[in-house]
Amino acid sequence: MTPTSAIHFASDNYASVHPEVLAAIAAADGGHEPAYGSDAATAEFDAAVRATFGEHAVGFPVFNGTGANVVSLTALSPRWGGGVVASEHAHIHNDEGGAPEKVAGLKVLALDSPDGRLTPAQLDRYAGDLGDEHRAQPLVLSLTQSTEVGTVYALEELRALVDAAHARGMGVHVDGARIANAAAALGVGLLEACGGADVLSLGGTKNGAMLGEAVVVLNPELSPSVGHDLPYLRKQAMQLGSKMRYVSAQLTALLTSTDEAGDPLWLRNARHSNAMATLLRAELEPLARDGLLRFTQPTEANAVFVEMPRTLADDIRATGTRFYDWKPGTTPGTVEVRLMCSWDTAASDVALLAEVARAAAHPVAVEAPAEDA
Repeated sequence: MTPTSAIHFASDNYASVHPEVLAAIAAADGGHEPAYGSDAATAEFDAAVRATFGEHAVGFPVFNGTGANVVSLTALSPRWGGGVVASEHAHIHNDEGGAPEKVAGLKVLALDSPDGRLTPAQLDRYAGDLGDEHRAQPLVLSLTQSTEVGTVYALEELRALVDAAHARGMGVHVDGARIANAAAALGVGLLEACGGADVLSLGGTKNGAMLGEAVVVLNPELSPSVGHDLPYLRKQAMQLGSKMRYVSAQLTALLTSTDEAGDPLWLRNARHSNAMATLLRAELEPLARDGLLRFTQPTEANAVFVEMPRTLADDIRATGTRFYDWKPGTTPGTVEVRLMCSWDTAASDVALLAEVARAAAHPVAVEAPAEDA
């Protein structure tokens, strides 16, 4: 096989910065502005948050997604609470270096979720611990929209889950690193895609920003109290930027920079990355029909999950293509991989990956997992 230049499907974090975001950073630059959020760009961000999420919404720019999650969960957790219910795939459970535990003193209570989504009935697994002084009190539900395995909560199932958590006295946090992709897939706004949750970690980096996310308090009843606490929690978590204008300007661009059709940048970027994932799945479908790979999750946002022989994965990588191994496959010699599309993934990138996969394919069928006895 002729080696190709690198084709990146490892993560939407690999993507470049959108030109409209760079323009917003440049516009915020020059001259002196008050530090720590008392600047004009952050005032514009505050207005954009209210316009997007409601007049009672309050936003707090932070440096990164882990910071947004830790600050959000701390804000929703009383000091004596300590328990956060989440999916087994949750970023806070697997990919944040124990930050919720180490920084916030919280215990993540993981639940099985083969497709990344939780159900109201699953909350009963920990609800019985409420009032038991020997157990971490499960007072927060953290869910991810879209999920870590590329699925999206439908609006009705999300609302049912949030309502069930509230009925049990739990606050609800949404890890929205890819909330834009979920909203684009559902055809709704960012607020609607949160399903009535209390606090959102608003993602920017995976949707065309250079750096920066935000904690957004959505629940009007919590805005005064949680909004009061958040500046202190953000500072203590080392997420308060002195030159905040450069983070705020990026997020404002994503929320408010529109095209001729009036579509905001967040939506345009998310629609494109979702469309590229749909195209990629279609391009790989012939290999699935031939038994050379197997799709393991629905493709509902901007990720494609497939199981393939490890030799095939290695041969594809040998061409310079980058992607993540997600976990071992269901049969010996196979691996489940994640192929992630970004705002700047081109159709030609998708076609090239499909061509490389076809060229590298071995006549080794991927066996379907055995049915449970």
